[in-house]
Amino acid sequence: MYNYHICPHRDILCVDLKSFFASVSCILKGLDPMTTKLAVVGDTKSIGSVVLAATPELKKIGIKTGSRLFEIPNRRDIYIINPSMKIYLDYSGKITEVALKYVAPEDFHQYSIDEFFMDVTKSYHLFEKSPYLLARRIRKEIYEATKIDSAIGIGENMLLSKLALDSEAKKMSDGIAEWRYHDVPEKLWPITPLRDFWGINRRSEVKLNQRGIFNIGDLAHYNPAHLKRDFGIVGVDWHLHANGIDFSVIREKHVVHSPSIAKSQILMRDYEFEDIYVVLFEQIDEVAHRLRLAHRLARTVQFSVGTKDGEVFRKQFTVKEGTNNENDMMKTVWRHLLQMADTEALYRTISVSLTNFIPDSIKQVSLFENMEKVLKEEALVKTIDELKVKYGQLSVMRALSRTDASTLKLREGLIAGHKR
Repeated sequence: MYNYHICPHRDILCVDLKSFFASVSCILKGLDPMTTKLAVVGDTKSIGSVVLAATPELKKIGIKTGSRLFEIPNRRDIYIINPSMKIYLDYSGKITEVALKYVAPEDFHQYSIDEFFMDVTKSYHLFEKSPYLLARRIRKEIYEATKIDSAIGIGENMLLSKLALDSEAKKMSDGIAEWRYHDVPEKLWPITPLRDFWGINRRSEVKLNQRGIFNIGDLAHYNPAHLKRDFGIVGVDWHLHANGIDFSVIREKHVVHSPSIAKSQILMRDYEFEDIYVVLFEQIDEVAHRLRLAHRLARTVQFSVGTKDGEVFRKQFTVKEGTNNENDMMKTVWRHLLQMADTEALYRTISVSLTNFIPDSIKQVSLFENMEKVLKEEALVKTIDELKVKYGQLSVMRALSRTDASTLKLREGLIAGHKR
């Protein structure tokens, strides 16, 4: 259906650092990541804490990312430790230095702390005879520099390199797999279930199954016009990806047209409905503070709360004139929650997101507002923002942040939500 001769032909490496967090933690303790049973959890003192990473040996007994601390057997041969985010970032930096020996910075893309892409199309020949030999060399140097094992997928585009990594490289003895366009029918099309494919979630899988699409080959041969009709532009992307086609170029950096300011949390214990008011207000305080520092107003506010049983209550609302006032946001959010949420349930997740920004310089004041009061409130908020910037988030707190439900103090000084 597609002419691969006119498609981009590049040499992309997708590098994954195997069990990165757990491996670094093992190395710090002088343990072998491949033989040690070790879990990195959000907080070893909280029984409901989430497992952030697990070594391969621990995964064999059913403990994996997303498991809870109370699910880990109480055994002497199992290590349970807190994360050390600063050290993880230091190790990631060392590995990035290795990668940048072989590509220009503009041909390098950090996908996550433990995964990155390299476009070696124009550089691999300077070091080795083929992309495969360069991948083998990079794996060796990463291990020598950090003692961390890695897996590398090679493809003609970012999509194929990622699929080669996830579907084959991680299972290979040498940790490397290479997928080219001619491999698509044999290696890509048999993938099932559909949710194992990049970009398809469970809900989309159900809808595709209803149309007789059960593996990627079915998707590749389905009429793209019907996919566009039923799913919009996403359906077209699915069809291209199912045929191994991706036009992304690392050098052509993506520009975010609809940025957002967001905050989300997995709570360390079950919260009563009334108690989530405290954490929700703290989150809104934080995103509104960041919004004001960016000199923006948000026209769209999104929020969600999730119960311990997985039920999620979410909603978004629009503020036509825009806002950066946390008190106004909280009043509206809480009013919606009282109408839609289960007040008897126990809660474990909370998130808030602000989007659809406009400059705060165009803020309009109603003729019916007390201007003296408005100016005093703005001066107070500005002073609070300046104190937080200079002395930290805990320099100015609401009284509710001194209650047991608060998580503000626990989060102070964390990196990516975890301990340094």
